[in-house]
Amino acid sequence: MTRVASTPGDPPRVAFAIGRSVGNAVTRNRLRRRLRALCHEHRSEFAPGHAYLIGARPDANASTHRDLDAALGELLARTARSA
Repeated sequence: MTRVASTPGDPPRVAFAIGRSVGNAVTRNRLRRRLRALCHEHRSEFAPGHAYLIGARPDANASTHRDLDAALGELLARTARSA
């Protein structure tokens, strides 16, 4: 039996894994909002029908917008090459 989580026509899905080691709830939610905004900027790079899980380390909270943008761009490029 094969299970399919999504079909090629579905929009991409993005989830975030931000653990307590990043900080308190306010800090984690702020980082989640920053990452969500970056994903919106990179929306054309996400493949339709795919699901993405983006994790954050504790040092991500202190990262600048430019650093997070570069890291996400590199991650998406690496994902596209492996697909």
